[in-house]
Amino acid sequence: MLTSEQRAIIESKGNIKINAVAGSGKTTTLIEYARARPGEKILYLAFNRTVKLEAERKFAAQGLANVRVETAHSLAYGAVVRPLGYQVKSEGYKSTELVELLQLANFSGKHTEYVLATHINALVAMFCNSDKARVQELDYEGTITDSVTRQFVLQFREEIVQQTRILLDKMNRGEIGVIHDFYLKKFQLSEPVLRYDSILFDEGQDASEVILDIFLSQPATKVIVGDSHQQIYGWRYAVNSLEKVDYPTYHLSQSFRFEGEIARLARCVVGWKRHLKQSSALKIEGVGKAGKVKTRAVIARTNAGLLVKAIELLIEKKEIESVYFEGRVENYTYAGEGASIYDVLNLYNGEKSWIRDKMMAGMKDMDELDEYIENTGDAQLRMLVGVVKEYGNKIPGYIKKLKESHLSHDDKEKADMIFSTVHRCKGMEYDEVTLADDFITEEGLVEQSAEASNLARLTEEVNLLYVAITRTRTALYIPEDLLPEETSERNLILGKHSRIYPVKKAYSAGGNRGGNAASGSRAGNPAAAHRADGKGIVSKGKNAYAPWTDDEDNRMMKLFYKGKSPKELAVILGRTSGAIAMRIKKLQALD
Repeated sequence: MLTSEQRAIIESKGNIKINAVAGSGKTTTLIEYARARPGEKILYLAFNRTVKLEAERKFAAQGLANVRVETAHSLAYGAVVRPLGYQVKSEGYKSTELVELLQLANFSGKHTEYVLATHINALVAMFCNSDKARVQELDYEGTITDSVTRQFVLQFREEIVQQTRILLDKMNRGEIGVIHDFYLKKFQLSEPVLRYDSILFDEGQDASEVILDIFLSQPATKVIVGDSHQQIYGWRYAVNSLEKVDYPTYHLSQSFRFEGEIARLARCVVGWKRHLKQSSALKIEGVGKAGKVKTRAVIARTNAGLLVKAIELLIEKKEIESVYFEGRVENYTYAGEGASIYDVLNLYNGEKSWIRDKMMAGMKDMDELDEYIENTGDAQLRMLVGVVKEYGNKIPGYIKKLKESHLSHDDKEKADMIFSTVHRCKGMEYDEVTLADDFITEEGLVEQSAEASNLARLTEEVNLLYVAITRTRTALYIPEDLLPEETSERNLILGKHSRIYPVKKAYSAGGNRGGNAASGSRAGNPAAAHRADGKGIVSKGKNAYAPWTDDEDNRMMKLFYKGKSPKELAVILGRTSGAIAMRIKKLQALD
């Protein structure tokens, strides 16, 4: 039975946009939209390959032969790569490869060539995901909030732009393999015309400018669907396309996934955006029915937060026996450049001969690695360093145990616990969800919102929490400090029949509702605030390995000059004392 909102969309004419909340049946709606137009040739534009395969299956099952399902990249591949004979370098270029390709070794300074290569890679990605025709039109330095990283980019801006153009030219001429972003950009610049009567563009809130430009330039009737509050790919230069198109707006506001309390909590979290002076309205109604709990998942904001949680539940507390990681365990132990957690651990222990990654092998010690992270803003590598400082030489044994306990994809739903970051479980759902303790709180949001350069990042942090909350079908275990402080609202969310269970920071498994994790209760305990790592005690808070902001820098230096020690500052700022000392050293060098 279709809702009145769904019928209105199906009966619509011309270009439209659809705001569809989590679990609102948007695929069902688009299927019925296509069914109502049997004489039309329709393109369904999917966000990624996983969504594409699922959509193909669903449209085929309904016998809708008039619908073709593609991703923007698959369209570009057929139009650019095949006819021009390009070779595709699927994994992209590591910094070490760019140093050789672009002959960057001549630059003086400690690891300058690798830092340059990292920024060249980032600028290539920014250009290829933009709607701009020339690299020089981009404000790359304007995207960098960290003062140390920005200073490096400003100092070497001319070289970064020039080498980016050289790299793009090498790909264009076929001298080297092309990356996926490149052939999509080349497709956009060719001004393609897609011969369809209608184009259905899914997950529009996470489209990049280059994809949006391709879509909007088509003569077909255009339908763009998404959820403005689910934009979580800003780091991949996504833009909220729904806010950029001036089409008549339709809504899918009823979620069939969960009950009313989850919907109310989702509204509260999105309401935090008022602190950022942004639209905080969310029209969502939970009309789902709670069922039996068969699939249980831990969802974290970061790879590091997820690994810590998995180690806690499987090894330290022994509350579960089998696990499944969305996207395989190994993907959570590597940084984007290819350095692994083992490379970081070997550098940490001074065992440089065991390091496989060439760039990492060139580091003298952890201080140099910290300096490299400061200059590049490499968040993934920063997280791996955090885990190494957390667990030290226990890491190899811990990861071995995680792999031994890991089930195959076919047995995923048999796992005692599924583990995923928000980005990897986008579009998925589980019967029961436990949130790790690495999401931003409302208090943290307010504290950081004073810095204008933080606003886009903070908006995405709110969106990440909203997406995580709305993955559950039945039960949600959530850190207590993520719940609203206002008593009446909190009481409504945690009502008599609510399946939202707050978890205190000092929580232990035995104190929750019934049994151990494998038999029914959920573990919601965050990583311990203090942990021995084999080399002393490391103090760690929620922001321990997050990028530094100008606002945080200013606050820290004011307190430092008032006599606060690095150890005291670590407690105040939720950082490690080593990171505080390194940051002060960097900032003093800039004065």
